[in-house]
Amino acid sequence: MERPGSPIGKKGPRKTNPSYKRRSREPWTTADVGLLRQLAKGNTPTGVMSIKLQRPVAAIRSKAQREGISLRPVNRSPYNRRVTKTRAAKRR
Repeated sequence: MERPGSPIGKKGPRKTNPSYKRRSREPWTTADVGLLRQLAKGNTPTGVMSIKLQRPVAAIRSKAQREGISLRPVNRSPYNRRVTKTRAAKRR
């Protein structure tokens, strides 16, 4: 009997014993943390980091938080978009 939503009896990436192995629950090496820092510095999205590090997005977020690595993009526009007097004077 096949259960709906169950990986039992399915073919493809969600089968019971997949041919690829995700590295969730595997300890982080210093090389992994270095690559995480490098990818975070390059404003790489967490989905792409997940593919490159072969770890779940949640594991990447939690490790980055524990290591003090910011995953927030650096090149965001500032919230205060009003032109101040000093910036207006510099433009002239």
